[in-house]
Amino acid sequence: MIDKTVVNTIVSEWLEGKEYFLTDLSISTDNRIVVEIDHEEGVWIDDCVALSRYIEDRLDRDVEDFELEVGSAGLGQPFKVLKQYQIHEGDDVEVLTRTGKKLRGILAEVTEQGFTLMTEQKVKHEGDKRPHLEEVPVALTYEDVKYTKYCITM
Repeated sequence: MIDKTVVNTIVSEWLEGKEYFLTDLSISTDNRIVVEIDHEEGVWIDDCVALSRYIEDRLDRDVEDFELEVGSAGLGQPFKVLKQYQIHEGDDVEVLTRTGKKLRGILAEVTEQGFTLMTEQKVKHEGDKRPHLEEVPVALTYEDVKYTKYCITM
C-alpha cells in the first residue's frame, strides 16, 4: 500500500507558495488516492490537473499501481479544516450539532477552539406579549459539531 505520509509530502511540496490548501487526503487499501484541495476563490480544474501530474511524476506505478483523483473540496460539502471556517467567516452556514440539532446562521468569531454562530431565534422578554425574532449568538466548539456547511443561496 502507498504510504500516506509520502503522498502528503508530495502534495505539500506542490502547495508551497500557493494559496491553495489541503482539505483531505485518503488512500484506500487498493491504492485509490483521493486528494481534495481548496482556495478562497475556488479551485480551477487546471490546477487539479497540475497537482495530479505532479503526484503521478513522483510515484512509480511500476513499484505499486494506484488510482488517483484530485479535486476541490466542493462548495456544499462539510468543512474539514480550520481554514475553511476562516474563509467563510461572515457567511451563512448550516451546522448540525452532535446532539442532532440543526442551526443556521452567520459564521462569526472563528478561533482554533471553535466559533460563534449568529442565529435568529424567537425571544420573549419579560413584559412582552409575544416573542420576536432576535439575533442570538451560539458558541460552539468543533467537538460540539457533526458538520458545518456553507449555505448556497440563490
